[in-house]
Amino acid sequence: MIGKKTILVAGGGGFLGSHLCERLLDDGADVICLDNFYTGSKDNIRHLLPNPGFELMRHDITWPLYVEVDAIYNLACPASPIHYQHDPIQTTKTSVMGAINLLGMAKRLRIPIFQASTSEVYGDPSVHPQPESYWGNVNPIGIRSCYDEGKRCAETLFFDYHRQLGVEVKVARIFNTYGPRMHPNDGRVVSNFIVQALKNEDITIYGDGSQTRSFCYVNDLIDGIIRLMNTPPDVTGPVNLGNPQEFTILELAERILEVTGSSSKITRKPLPQDDPARRRPDISEAAKLLEWTPKVPLEEGLGKTIDYFNKTLSKK
Repeated sequence: MIGKKTILVAGGGGFLGSHLCERLLDDGADVICLDNFYTGSKDNIRHLLPNPGFELMRHDITWPLYVEVDAIYNLACPASPIHYQHDPIQTTKTSVMGAINLLGMAKRLRIPIFQASTSEVYGDPSVHPQPESYWGNVNPIGIRSCYDEGKRCAETLFFDYHRQLGVEVKVARIFNTYGPRMHPNDGRVVSNFIVQALKNEDITIYGDGSQTRSFCYVNDLIDGIIRLMNTPPDVTGPVNLGNPQEFTILELAERILEVTGSSSKITRKPLPQDDPARRRPDISEAAKLLEWTPKVPLEEGLGKTIDYFNKTLSKK
């Protein structure tokens, strides 16, 4: 079909990337899914392989890539502490060298490029909730720095390529997102608690559980990403994407216990280094620029996520 767009999704085999590939295909695009499967999984995109508009390419974005596409979404990077701390040097390389390689492609092809940045650029914030104008409170030499500073440097590169070379960029700062296809062993709080509850194992809370997070269901997040990519060229971001409803970690654990009917008990361990005490997005920019707000309440999203993990664990 003449005029049909071909879109590259780097990190397309991951949790967010697989949902984005699915949505773009549903919207009528051809999709090249790029992944080295360091943390992504073929199981996430196996159902898409028969689609004639879907192409899978194994590649590491720290190496240059030459394909012809109409737009790029960069979601390639380990995003959970367990995974990005396993090989912190490679994590930084993925964020920085990967951004350089994909931005170079966008420059050559004169196409728009989206960067999946993160709420981690705010570090352990001293401003609450976090607006895009806040510069953050980040430890540059801590155990989480490979991800925090890697993503901050990627944002720098995106805006320098935009200012100096005219590349059309879109940057979203993504807050905690959950839903089907989360990795069961990624160490994230939602997947941790659900898996522990379904196995009737102790639910592990770090610290006293008073630290807060905001949880956005994956379908809402993908809608926000696509809305940002479809804005005029002068809308660059960064734009916060996340759910502004704030819950303590203890509240989340109690809700998951209630929904699963688990007999698990709550246990406590020491708080990890540089773990943020509070995290909630100010999404007024997203509401204004994208006409976007999350729609899926926590109970509904948790129900769908628990169903997914129930099916996944029953296969093992």
